Amino acid sequence: MNEIEQRVVSALQLDGRSGPGRIAEVLGLSPRTVARAIARLRADGRLKVVCVPDPAHGLRGAMLLRVRVLRGRTPVIADALAARDDVLFVDILAGGEEISAVALGGLDGRLVHDALPSTSAVTELRAHSVLHVFSDATQWRTGLLTDAEVAALTPPPPGEDVTLDDLDRRLLDRLAVDARLGPGELDAEAPESTVRRRIDRLAAAGRIRTYANVDVAALGLGVDANVWMTVPPGRLDEVGRGLGRHPMVHGTLATTGVTNLMAAVWCRDLGDLYTFVIGLDVPSAEVTVVARAVKRAGRPGSQKS
Repeated sequence: MNEIEQRVVSALQLDGRSGPGRIAEVLGLSPRTVARAIARLRADGRLKVVCVPDPAHGLRGAMLLRVRVLRGRTPVIADALAARDDVLFVDILAGGEEISAVALGGLDGRLVHDALPSTSAVTELRAHSVLHVFSDATQWRTGLLTDAEVAALTPPPPGEDVTLDDLDRRLLDRLAVDARLGPGELDAEAPESTVRRRIDRLAAAGRIRTYANVDVAALGLGVDANVWMTVPPGRLDEVGRGLGRHPMVHGTLATTGVTNLMAAVWCRDLGDLYTFVIGLDVPSAEVTVVARAVKRAGRPGSQKS
């Protein structure tokens, strides 16, 4: 990405529905330049803006899965997982025999209880319940904007929550596919004026939580890794909160299991990953490198309450 594209992406990380005019005003660009940059990035797949659920509203029993698969069958299983609405993230780990995924539904869900165990290509399944989300992908920032620019583009804090009805859920389902859809593009769900009021209401309540899914390789970040740590229970909150604020971390989860804390990390190269790992103050850590990100913050179908 060129410098303008990187700055525009950085603005959309703060508010994925921000218009070209507003971004241009804050970044000192022309609205046409911003609109063209967004159009280019979306057209070639380097940027997709989606709406994702807030962990504070509940993720219906989120599970962190590690699935070992017979060699040669990994892409098939990964694509099948990615096609499911109850699976948010799918990564194929380096080595090609393991898949990492975040799924909804809990241990009673059919995916963990029936679908994966009955698949002959799956040789091992480890399912960890997500106990707490310290940070997720929506909170990761490029760090390319000034403090003043960040403050100007950050939406106000959410107000009182709302109870969703059928129209709210339909709108959120559409925004989960493309969070930049405007009221005029959503008027099949209700009259445009009604849609506009509902979107304003949902946004004010913090229900429209956007994620700018960007091709991080285009930002010079060539290594995506998962670090699975074993942390003493008394230090879990401290370590989790610290990693959640780390500029290289794009997700931090406390889970059940022997490895009770997972951090997803973006690095420029393996040397940066090494520096990150040796800086960890934990008893043990397993590091896995992502070979291919199959699905990132896909359509969740989870904002039901």
